[in-house]
Amino acid sequence: MAVPKRKSSQSRRDKRRSSTWKLAQPGLVKCPNCGALIKAHHVCPECGMYDGKKVIEVKED
Repeated sequence: MAVPKRKSSQSRRDKRRSSTWKLAQPGLVKCPNCGALIKAHHVCPECGMYDGKKVIEVKED
Protein backbone atom coordinates (compact mmCIF):
# COMPACT_ATOMS: atom_id res chain seq x y z
CA MET A 1 0.00 0.00 0.00
CA ALA A 2 1.31 3.48 -0.86
CA VAL A 3 2.17 5.58 2.16
CA PRO A 4 3.68 9.09 2.17
CA LYS A 5 7.38 9.10 3.08
CA ARG A 6 7.21 12.55 4.70
CA LYS A 7 4.46 14.50 6.41
CA SER A 8 2.93 17.19 4.18
CA SER A 9 3.22 20.63 5.73
CA GLN A 10 0.10 22.60 6.63
CA SER A 11 0.83 25.24 4.01
CA ARG A 12 1.28 22.64 1.25
CA ARG A 13 -1.93 20.90 2.29
CA ASP A 14 -3.88 24.17 2.47
CA LYS A 15 -2.57 25.37 -0.91
CA ARG A 16 -3.85 22.18 -2.48
CA ARG A 17 -7.29 22.56 -0.88
CA SER A 18 -7.68 26.31 -1.48
CA SER A 19 -9.08 26.13 -5.00
CA THR A 20 -12.05 23.96 -4.07
CA TRP A 21 -13.62 26.42 -1.59
CA LYS A 22 -13.91 29.53 -3.74
CA LEU A 23 -17.17 31.37 -3.21
CA ALA A 24 -19.19 32.07 -6.32
CA GLN A 25 -20.75 35.46 -6.89
CA PRO A 26 -24.53 35.27 -6.52
CA GLY A 27 -26.42 35.44 -9.79
CA LEU A 28 -27.91 38.91 -10.16
CA VAL A 29 -30.76 39.66 -12.54
CA LYS A 30 -32.58 42.86 -13.47
CA CYS A 31 -35.95 43.48 -11.88
CA PRO A 32 -38.51 43.50 -14.74
CA ASN A 33 -40.45 46.30 -13.02
CA CYS A 34 -37.81 48.86 -11.99
CA GLY A 35 -34.57 47.52 -13.53
CA ALA A 36 -32.64 47.26 -10.24
CA LEU A 37 -30.18 44.37 -9.81
CA ILE A 38 -31.62 41.74 -7.44
CA LYS A 39 -30.96 38.12 -6.52
CA ALA A 40 -32.92 35.67 -8.64
CA HIS A 41 -36.22 34.48 -7.11
CA HIS A 42 -36.23 37.20 -4.43
CA VAL A 43 -38.50 40.18 -3.80
CA CYS A 44 -37.08 43.40 -5.22
CA PRO A 45 -36.13 45.67 -2.30
CA GLU A 46 -36.46 48.77 -4.51
CA CYS A 47 -40.07 48.35 -5.69
CA GLY A 48 -41.42 45.40 -3.65
CA MET A 49 -42.50 43.35 -6.67
CA TYR A 50 -42.17 39.58 -7.13
CA ASP A 51 -43.48 37.61 -10.11
CA GLY A 52 -45.41 40.63 -11.36
CA LYS A 53 -47.25 41.16 -8.07
CA LYS A 54 -46.81 43.78 -5.35
CA VAL A 55 -45.64 41.78 -2.33
CA ILE A 56 -44.30 44.34 0.14
CA GLU A 57 -44.78 48.04 0.67
CA VAL A 58 -41.54 49.99 0.24
CA LYS A 59 -41.08 53.19 2.23
CA GLU A 60 -40.22 56.25 0.15
CA ASP A 61 -37.44 58.42 1.60
